[in-house]
Amino acid sequence: MAVNSAGDRVRALPLSDEEVESRFRSVTLAQFLAELPDDVKILHDADLDARLRWVEPSELADPTPYLMDGEFVLTAGLPLLGDGGTADAIDEYVGRLAGAKVCALGFGLTPYHDEVPPALAASCRRHGLTLVEVPPSVPFAAIGLQFAQLLESDSAKVFRRLAETNRLLMRAVLSARPDHEVLGTLVQRVPCWAALVGADGKVRARAGTNPAELGVLGPLLERLFSGSGPRIELDSYPAPGSEFVVGHPLRSSRDVNLGALVIGSAERLAPAHNNIVSAAVGLLELLSRQRTSGSLAPSQLATALLLHPETLAGGTSRQVSAAKDLLAQSISSTRSAPMRVVQGVNVDAPQWRSSDSPVRELLQWRRIFDTKLVEITEYGFAAVTRLKVDDTAVAEVERLGWRLVVGDPVEPNDLPAAYQRAGSLRARVRATAQTLRVDSVTWSVTGLLGREAGTMLAEQVLGPLLELGPERHEPLLSVLRGWLAQNGNWDATAKELGLHRNSVRRQIGVVGELLDRDLNDAQTRADLWIALQYA
Repeated sequence: MAVNSAGDRVRALPLSDEEVESRFRSVTLAQFLAELPDDVKILHDADLDARLRWVEPSELADPTPYLMDGEFVLTAGLPLLGDGGTADAIDEYVGRLAGAKVCALGFGLTPYHDEVPPALAASCRRHGLTLVEVPPSVPFAAIGLQFAQLLESDSAKVFRRLAETNRLLMRAVLSARPDHEVLGTLVQRVPCWAALVGADGKVRARAGTNPAELGVLGPLLERLFSGSGPRIELDSYPAPGSEFVVGHPLRSSRDVNLGALVIGSAERLAPAHNNIVSAAVGLLELLSRQRTSGSLAPSQLATALLLHPETLAGGTSRQVSAAKDLLAQSISSTRSAPMRVVQGVNVDAPQWRSSDSPVRELLQWRRIFDTKLVEITEYGFAAVTRLKVDDTAVAEVERLGWRLVVGDPVEPNDLPAAYQRAGSLRARVRATAQTLRVDSVTWSVTGLLGREAGTMLAEQVLGPLLELGPERHEPLLSVLRGWLAQNGNWDATAKELGLHRNSVRRQIGVVGELLDRDLNDAQTRADLWIALQYA
């Protein structure tokens, strides 16, 4: 690393949060000099915190027409030979560099000079230009390469930070209060304050310390809302932290003003910070569009059904037609296409309850089933979709720990009945941890009851028998099952089981006494027959 005129090394200390923000903007002269070899000496340090744009070798007497501000100029001293080596000529040379806002001058020893001319050092001190002595052992090309590597390393850090910030912004969009969370993330990553203003001019959310009263934003907002197309409006206020105020419009797809994001800062934002602001503007614009034009069909449909519940079942032909159109738009379908009810159960977390913010779950199911009609429920979720819900969609849902009841295709006015049919299979899905399709299920009492509920029924109905132990209750259950299968016919039961008719009568009598139920009653026989399927 380079050393200064006192022999002290220029060190790159661990970066604080402020210095990270500094690197987010550009490389400083101190950061660059800290990377150079020890035998590079700083003869005069005017401003080591200056921003360094580039390293440029030049042997022109006046290189300023080809320079940008913030450059590190390297010279072997060719311009300082002959008439250019006088004190006045050197002072004019340094004055031109300082006037062009050159960051520093690097003077290379040999082949033209064995030492830095004293007049050059004096002029650099006079004009406030940092002067660095470069020994013959350090080629100019090595210095340029070192800067390029440092710049590349810094760029990688900036890209990583931008990627991390974008992840945080996306997470904010999926939160319960997306507007507030996006602004909060923005002011954490960008040195600014931020205010989200609605199309009515009222502040909807704000973040950061805003020294200026938001009431002074009126003229800026008026200019912003009166324009059209991509644009920004600039302003400045005397309060600290509001020297640079920028208004970004939030527009619909038809260029209707939906609001604005206004940010203020003490100085101009770096390009990387402006990238973050642009991402925040895009997300806030998307949220605004979704609240307005993005969900017109579902909101219209909900309004129609709330005010006119009979719309689908008994409304006029015009009402039914309009409702079907809105329903088709809500599920990305056509009016004539059938639709399905899908119910989801979380088998990995049976006690699952929706979080306080169902936005993440809603967006997830809306994406998978390509529909806006999704409801978060106590048992999980329900959706209306045009999709057949193929194996790929089922596999994606099951990887998340969920199982489905996929309804049969129905017309709009049959949706309530389809929901009931799907709901009748939820217990079975939870018990078997398998996805079921309504149109492939055998519709029977035992099929609908499911293993869990059936086992509970068997324990309740056959409890006194089961308490006897396997050696005693198994023969009795066998006789009872055979007797019920033969509709209570003694002779047919005896023949089927290979027992005497009186033996069958006696054992059925024992069962009746143990269960304390009338076995001639049709309901009792039905309960026993169902319970025996799970005993």
